[in-house]
Amino acid sequence: MLSHEKIWGAIDRLAEQHQLTASGLARRAGLDPTSFNKSKRTGPDGRQRWPSTESISKVLDATGASIDQFMSFIGAGSSGRGMSESSIAPQARDIPLLGFAQAGAGGFFDDGGFPAGQGWDVVEFPASPSRNANVYALEVQGDSMMPLYRDGDVLIVEPGAQVRRGDRVVVKTRDGEVMAKILGRHSARSIELLSLNPEHANRSLDLTDVDWMARIIWASQ
Repeated sequence: MLSHEKIWGAIDRLAEQHQLTASGLARRAGLDPTSFNKSKRTGPDGRQRWPSTESISKVLDATGASIDQFMSFIGAGSSGRGMSESSIAPQARDIPLLGFAQAGAGGFFDDGGFPAGQGWDVVEFPASPSRNANVYALEVQGDSMMPLYRDGDVLIVEPGAQVRRGDRVVVKTRDGEVMAKILGRHSARSIELLSLNPEHANRSLDLTDVDWMARIIWASQ
């Protein structure tokens, strides 16, 4: 079972593996250095504070760790032993999987950017069935997203999630183009998309040309 203590313990173990303090890990991930301090893990009223999926995703990107590795840290506990397959299994579920090349074709998404139609594969995603019920996976194809995402990496996408400047997003245009970018300026009429690969130009799109946009919440590398 995922718990507040186990999630924070996994972050601490990841930091230790890379010979970093919790503050050093947060700094490497581009977060506020105090984000993972023990004093931030409980609010002034005593309520538990949980790290966001976005923060964990940035930590995994910064360290090169996979979701499976992070999950093994959650199960390791103080004894240092990882979870057995039987203890991991209840936390995993199948979600739809599609390649980027196929995602541009018609018939795979509804108007809100949710999976629809036939032709989807499945992949396991270690998450509670009660959360992120609508997530799906897109497999990176080609090198247009290097060096952040490589060919074969799997991006977990959550349509309908609130997006903010600086978030990594997948955008599908009405012309059928699908791309992974960093959201820059977002106005009432247009969006600016910053390229992950310096060899590819940034983009500016009118919202009328955007079919849907969804936030990337995990990257399996």
